[in-house]
Amino acid sequence: MADNQQLGVLKALDVAKTQLYHFTAIVIAGMGFFTDAYDLFCISLVTKLLGRIYYHKNGAAKPGTLPPEVAAAVNGVALCGTLMGQLFFGWLGDKLGRKKVYGITLIMMVVCSVASGLSFGNSPKGVMTTLCFFRFWLGVGIGGDYPLSATIMSEYANKKTRGAFIAAVFAMQGFGIMAGGIVALIFSSIFDHQFPSPIYSVDPVGSTVPQADYLWRIILMVGALPAGMTYYWRMKMPETARYTALVAKNIKQATQDMSKVLQVDLEAEEEVAERVAQNPRLNYGLFSKEFLRRHGLHLLGTTSTWFLLDIAFYSQNLFQKDIFSAIGWIPGAATMNAIHEVYKIGRAQTLIALCSTVPGYWFTVAFIDIMGRFAIQLMGFFFMTVFMFAIAFPYDHWIKPDNRIGFVIIYSLTFFFANFGPNATTFVVPAEIFPARLRSTCHGISAAAGKAGAIVGAFGFLYAAQSKDKTKTDAGYPPGIGVKNSLIMLGVVNFVGMLMTFLVPESKGKSLEELSGENVNDETASSGVSTSGRN
Repeated sequence: MADNQQLGVLKALDVAKTQLYHFTAIVIAGMGFFTDAYDLFCISLVTKLLGRIYYHKNGAAKPGTLPPEVAAAVNGVALCGTLMGQLFFGWLGDKLGRKKVYGITLIMMVVCSVASGLSFGNSPKGVMTTLCFFRFWLGVGIGGDYPLSATIMSEYANKKTRGAFIAAVFAMQGFGIMAGGIVALIFSSIFDHQFPSPIYSVDPVGSTVPQADYLWRIILMVGALPAGMTYYWRMKMPETARYTALVAKNIKQATQDMSKVLQVDLEAEEEVAERVAQNPRLNYGLFSKEFLRRHGLHLLGTTSTWFLLDIAFYSQNLFQKDIFSAIGWIPGAATMNAIHEVYKIGRAQTLIALCSTVPGYWFTVAFIDIMGRFAIQLMGFFFMTVFMFAIAFPYDHWIKPDNRIGFVIIYSLTFFFANFGPNATTFVVPAEIFPARLRSTCHGISAAAGKAGAIVGAFGFLYAAQSKDKTKTDAGYPPGIGVKNSLIMLGVVNFVGMLMTFLVPESKGKSLEELSGENVNDETASSGVSTSGRN
């Protein structure tokens, strides 16, 4: 048994039965993720409205739209901020502690959500510049929430249901996306009732009422509410025992904190802290040969799979407009007024979240501790590859009106298996397999690789998917390789993701210390912690 025992306070967490504090942690961390998803995805609900308000052209047959470079900035600046936040706050979470940094990211999200809706001026340049500025910093706050929420939930959970708990936090993203659509539905209905207006083809100017300028601002600002509501509870959470014991080297404080949380008596001898501090296993750095030997391939696996997954996941923008028009969810822009268009887009996003996004996430929650992370990720990438090729090769067949329902079904299955697959597991695994003092940093690096893939997927493929024929490209875009070739490339991306999954270890049913090699030796453990039920 030498050299494989675990500190008693950490073992107590691993074997603890599912209790109220587990669900409290899921709600507190999950509401952060709910807000993250709402804030990231709500911009897609209002970009059409922004185009109508600020880029209207007199005499044009269609409503105004954001120019390509402005649309890219408005949609992409939050992704860039998220990437930066994941790296910075991931590192800071290992330096200062999860709890301290957790509050900072939440405050940034609340302030910047409100500020996004207060974007200054009424000129297109002024509004778009300030909107992009605040959404960048909103993205930084959201980015910090990724590694911190995952790490906190991982370090609080027991080993039997840890995967389901972390996946449940991530699954709140689905509810956040759905909430964005519902908020858009509610407020657009109110505005449409209070300020009726003709459709664009009847009255191009009158179809966008002046009050519509308040609608997009309200939708963006509502994102501050769920984050603000959980701030008090976030600050009441004690620091995780794994950070306090293994990083801060304060085992006495860790046992006191967890005694209150677990409702059991935990006792630690003072000399344990010194023995743990002197353990060479707990002292190698991120850029050391020892880290490279132990976790180099693991980090390559988590970063590459998340990068490849997000290329495919965020590229759904390529053919979402085809989906919406195929099943009649969104009519032609000229046949609606500005507010009604927001309603139609909100309805489409809500239905997609309800029918595809949310079920996929919760399938992962249900099966991740039964099937394991590896099997779900491999299966997800496999079916994403199959369905993407099934769309791509006979693409000319699918775009015929009679065949579009089949196209919708295969499209939905592709993203169901993204969510019941690598979109969830790439979030879970980096929070489990790295040492406590580098866990938040490595999760941040993995997540940032994912956001780099999201930027490639959302914008690189948007340009690539343009028609080879100059006369058929979207306004302002150069010719590309076409949708069919782009989809074939995405199928290849998914296949490579399936191969890279073999670099990621299975973490089901193992303690975090067993996975990261942080178990202490017999001498240290035997001096450690004893547990007894509290009277």
